[in-house]
Amino acid sequence: METPSENNELALAEVNSETQPNKRRKKKSIVWEHFTIETVGAGCRRACCKQCKQSFAYSTGSKVAGTSHLKRHIAKGTCTLILRNQEKNQLSPYSAPSKMGGAGSASEPPKRRYRTSSLASVPFDQDRCRHEIARMIIMHDYPLHMVEHPGFVAFVQNLQPRFDMVSFNTVQGDCVATYLREKQSLLKFIEGIPGRICLTLDLWTSRQSVGYVFLTGHFIDMDWKLHRRILNVVMEPFTDSETAFSHAVAVCLSDWSLENKLFSITINQPLNEIGIEYLRAQLSIKNPLLLNGQFLVGNCIARTLSSMALDVLGAGRETIKKIRDSVKYVKTSESHEEKFLELKQQLQVPSTKSLFLDDQNQWNTTYEMLVAASELKEVFSCLDTSDPDYKEAPSMDDWKQVETLCTYLKLFFDAANLLTSTTTIPTTNTFYHETWKIQTELARAATCEDPFISNLAKPMQEKVDKYWKDCGLVLAIAVAMDPRFKMKLVEFSFPKIYGDEAAPTCIRVVDEGLHELFLEYVALPLPLTPTYVDEGNAGSMKGEDHSQGGLLSSNGLSDFDVYILETSSQQMKSELDQYLEESVLPRVHEFDLLGWWKLNKLKYPTLSKMARDILSIPVSSVAVESIYDTVGKEMDEYRNSLRPETVEALICAKDWLQYGSSPPEISNALVKMEF
Repeated sequence: METPSENNELALAEVNSETQPNKRRKKKSIVWEHFTIETVGAGCRRACCKQCKQSFAYSTGSKVAGTSHLKRHIAKGTCTLILRNQEKNQLSPYSAPSKMGGAGSASEPPKRRYRTSSLASVPFDQDRCRHEIARMIIMHDYPLHMVEHPGFVAFVQNLQPRFDMVSFNTVQGDCVATYLREKQSLLKFIEGIPGRICLTLDLWTSRQSVGYVFLTGHFIDMDWKLHRRILNVVMEPFTDSETAFSHAVAVCLSDWSLENKLFSITINQPLNEIGIEYLRAQLSIKNPLLLNGQFLVGNCIARTLSSMALDVLGAGRETIKKIRDSVKYVKTSESHEEKFLELKQQLQVPSTKSLFLDDQNQWNTTYEMLVAASELKEVFSCLDTSDPDYKEAPSMDDWKQVETLCTYLKLFFDAANLLTSTTTIPTTNTFYHETWKIQTELARAATCEDPFISNLAKPMQEKVDKYWKDCGLVLAIAVAMDPRFKMKLVEFSFPKIYGDEAAPTCIRVVDEGLHELFLEYVALPLPLTPTYVDEGNAGSMKGEDHSQGGLLSSNGLSDFDVYILETSSQQMKSELDQYLEESVLPRVHEFDLLGWWKLNKLKYPTLSKMARDILSIPVSSVAVESIYDTVGKEMDEYRNSLRPETVEALICAKDWLQYGSSPPEISNALVKMEF
């Protein structure tokens, strides 16, 4: 690429070439294929475009304008005739078509061409641009009105003058079109899953006193991969109504054709008995309630953990404030921080954590602040307490209390941390271990002689006992589906939870529930799949020629299927017993539980179907980024000002787009969805 100085030197040489014939040089710039030089006055010449006849400054006396502005005219698309030809031929303005015929066409060396991006030859596509703007708004939560903001309009017009700016209504239609297109892809995906779907319900509030119920589906696909997708965002004007959640679930079931496919529901709000009965009564119409609906409604473990963490933070409120003020004193002043680091080096205090101020709406940040500060307590004790900015230094008793608080916060933090993975979704069995560990630790703390610890533990123990009462059976059956533990872990842990006297009865409840559930799976009206046929191919067999089957029926074998159904109950039951009686597998660190069931689905055809549904039951109903929230989620004012259908489209489409989709037919979708 020629620099401006080179352009000026080139142009000046061209001017001098007329006054010095012996030193005439040939013009080599590409622009002279598109421009001619015309003299318009004494010492004044202008460059005229061969296509549109527009003229540009070239030289006045000895002053030369150069060629950069001429290149922009032909390269940036401002010449209307070149643009028109480009659209017809889809050629770059720098790429002239080869001359056909004519003397010397084969022998003339190719003319010099400027190196340009290959994008110069890409035709402009208005619909594609609109589609990308809609995706940008969805993926980054930009306001729909941004397309009408003067700054954005000016930016786009300078970037591509040919783009016809869209209005709020148009881009709203484009976003809804994107949502509908992605929804069709997800519908086809869900139709092909072999098992059932579990739902989570997460309630968001708003300043306008209406609520939004986020309904997320959890399911395992044909390849034994666990998925979660936001299916609906339903606005509920009266969230305190007993029918609010049942209405939202009804919308979801109808919208996604999930009748007879719903397995469980996990809710992050406490429901009274009336609300639960409304929910069960509605679902029992078209969904068989396994184990009398004991899997239907469960509590959210993330909300339980956050509630117990708040109990800990509340118990140490005054001490935590001292720590927070001390950290604030260090972190909000550069001189204070430098002094703090000097003291740390002098005292040779080892520390793996960095000080930071917590976000009081995220309890994990407070826990991490306390851990970091506790490692540096010796440094804090050496700070100058006479400084008026340093309010009150924590005492040794305060640091001792912080250590106690962190002991229990760590229990909740480790459990919640399992929910924050964005790459792998934890299966249900994982949380049996965490819940059992928390329950036993709190039971021990509740009988502690230290009144501070016992008083701290008792309200938390009540909450974890309530969670265990609602979800303990689900967790126990889920861990039984893990071949590393089976019923052995239940038999080992229940005496520690319930005591030696009550444990046998509780273990028998789990064992009977496991067998009863298995028998219900045997009795479900599902098509028989031979153990030698892969699940992925079983569905494709339905459309094959059944002439052989007709022949077998005519030969007196039409009752064979009935005989199999009547005699297979005992065989199928022994399938579960065989699994439980086999030795447990070694507890390797990296164990793919779903992969194990995938490999053993032919050995345990019915049990694997049961395991598929159980292991997909979600223990948390909140999004990953909300696991540690101490306050409920609230819909922002902007989204609350939009139509409920648009809010649902924006939120769901953002969730679905992160998983990718096939290239859409943009133009038809965009045109049809304009408002």
